[in-house]
Amino acid sequence: MHVAALYDLSPALRLLLIGALLASGPLLMVYLRTRRASPLGQLHALTLVTLFLTFDLVLFGAFTRLTDSGLGCPDWPGCYGNASPIGASVHIDAAQQAMPTGPVTSGKAWVEMVHRYIAMGVGLLAVVLAVCAWLQRKPRDGFEAVSPWWASLTAVWVIIQGSFGALTVTMKLFPAIVTLHLLGGYVLLGLLSVQVALLAHQQHPTSKPLSPNVPTGLRTWVALALLLLVLQAASGAWVSSNYAVLACSEFPLCQGSWWPQMDFSHGFEIWRPLGYLRDGSHISFQGLTAIHVLHRLLASVTLTLLTVLAYHLYKRPALRHHGRALGALLTLQLATGLSNVVLDWPLVAAVLHTGGAGALVVVLVRLLVDVQSSSSVQFSAVSGGATPSGLRV
Repeated sequence: MHVAALYDLSPALRLLLIGALLASGPLLMVYLRTRRASPLGQLHALTLVTLFLTFDLVLFGAFTRLTDSGLGCPDWPGCYGNASPIGASVHIDAAQQAMPTGPVTSGKAWVEMVHRYIAMGVGLLAVVLAVCAWLQRKPRDGFEAVSPWWASLTAVWVIIQGSFGALTVTMKLFPAIVTLHLLGGYVLLGLLSVQVALLAHQQHPTSKPLSPNVPTGLRTWVALALLLLVLQAASGAWVSSNYAVLACSEFPLCQGSWWPQMDFSHGFEIWRPLGYLRDGSHISFQGLTAIHVLHRLLASVTLTLLTVLAYHLYKRPALRHHGRALGALLTLQLATGLSNVVLDWPLVAAVLHTGGAGALVVVLVRLLVDVQSSSSVQFSAVSGGATPSGLRV
């Protein structure tokens, strides 16, 4: 059986070409649909499409992880030094024959490589966004200037995400790296959501602000809710990357107890290989139980805070759509989270649970930007200005 080197850059150019081909479709679609729009409108449309495809990438990343396809190609960025599993079929067949239930199969290799192809396409779209933002950084031909820094940060973050993706493979699904990779996907969703919201406000600067219907302290509560959601997402990623979902197979009890035997010191020993502790011994079942139970405890706090926030948003007409979206996503998260426990971790529910967390990030980031922009509009109106003066895209 051929053992692949961890890094083999020989197929990198071919992979970039595949990514460029995938990115050309959204770019052509945006051009055809917005060719008569302003540069600002075109940039907004392209950012929105990139956000949508990034959300798809997060979902497919969850599918890749949950089908144990993360090591379907044990090297990076290609598959046994090839740009697709077709060229690596001999090596894949040999690995599958040597270990029929192992991580390398033809199906898993295709899942892993499709995930990499989509990531390449999204990365190239992020680079195009940054280039377009820099070209539009100064007002010209009567069109408003665009700050390029959000788009540039997004392009840099895509590179960081790619690095974590490589480490996920080469470090053999190291739980800390897998967790950071998933959280990085949520950060990417947040960065793109900020740009979509700010570009929308910049296109319609005279639209009716949310104030005075927005309480002064709402921004603080939304920011707190977003911070708590990030902590909860990190906890969920740690559960998933350690395969601790099945440590508790009932709800609300766990192993027939409200407080089962747990080992938090082992469960939250961060820098260690999958399934092992730093001393080389296997992680205990009590450690996996501690990971699962802490996620439940954080979920109860997060669900309570976000439910209260959704209720207060729904009571205000200007924010009612945010409240509805938040309430619907919380219902989805509760249903899929319970399904993962009592239905033995079904694939669809597990993927939707990851997607629901990403959608919550998008909704809360958009809400935070809307409230901040509203406050800026209110300030400008008081000071005699006509346009928002706070966050800029």
